[in-house]
Amino acid sequence: MGKTAAPKPERTGMAAGLNKGFIVTRRELKTKPSYRRGRKGERVSLVREVVREVVGFAPYERRMIELIKIGSASTFKRALKLAKKRLGTHRRGTKKRNEMSDAVAAMRRKA
Repeated sequence: MGKTAAPKPERTGMAAGLNKGFIVTRRELKTKPSYRRGRKGERVSLVREVVREVVGFAPYERRMIELIKIGSASTFKRALKLAKKRLGTHRRGTKKRNEMSDAVAAMRRKA
């Protein structure tokens, strides 16, 4: 999700062309804090884990878990449709379905 600093080609010193412009020495800049935007820190992940442990799952999440537990392809798709309806977008729905699948797998490992 973050930006990557791709090395720019050296200037040619000519007035025309793709790499036109005056030749200067490039400075090494510190990475901007905005580049790590969207990355999950360890504190945030710990807090979310504790909250999930204490609060549990929302009713629609429990319904998704039941659909995933059945295990057929149609119920897996149904779980995605339910998540999309509740969360608004396909990407969010897919992410939530994967999260619930991981939760089911963790429950099976525990039992």
